Amino acid sequence: MSSAVERLGEVRDRIATAEREAKRPAGSATLVAVSKTFDAADIRPVIEAGQRVFGENRVQEAQGKWPALKAEFPDIELHLIGPLQSNKAKEAVALFDVIETVDREKIAAELAREIAKQGKAPRLYVQVNTGSEPQKAGIEPTEAVAFVKRCRDTHGLAIEGLMCIPPADENPGPHFALLAKLAKEASVEKLSMGMSGDYETAVAFGATSVRVGSAILGTR
Repeated sequence: MSSAVERLGEVRDRIATAEREAKRPAGSATLVAVSKTFDAADIRPVIEAGQRVFGENRVQEAQGKWPALKAEFPDIELHLIGPLQSNKAKEAVALFDVIETVDREKIAAELAREIAKQGKAPRLYVQVNTGSEPQKAGIEPTEAVAFVKRCRDTHGLAIEGLMCIPPADENPGPHFALLAKLAKEASVEKLSMGMSGDYETAVAFGATSVRVGSAILGTR
């Protein structure tokens, strides 16, 4: 069976090919290696192979492994890609470099408060529920542009991108196209979209970062 490091190389190659096919500059889509459910020993070989951008779903789980790894590898960039509860905003601002799941007023207000208090400002994305799935986090597409504006004007947050997770049983292309359209309307530069099963499609639709877990680290 191939190792995580070999699979990392394969994913990087496929991203590079997708960039070329989309006539995009090399390196314009950042690989976020999703390390949720894996411990430091599993992640370390991938770090040592040069991967520096990682994604975690839960604040508490990330707190158990990343402070020590970040102390050892200070250039690591850590993304929160799972739903954020308002009572975890303090810990999230302290630990994460990027928070991709801002999706409601209460979270925006809490993040603004913590950023002011800690003097540390993670980069922020608004999560959009492009499939309007009731069980999924994210703001409705029809409300996304106005919400980005409120984050900026009311809460003083610098929103740099949008993120989505398309419905598992649908063609992701239209969802990626919708997110790209909303990003233009909201004047944001970054698009976090695409996972292990569809990251090459996401690159074709303009993703600036793709979140790939099982295709690198396997499944628990």
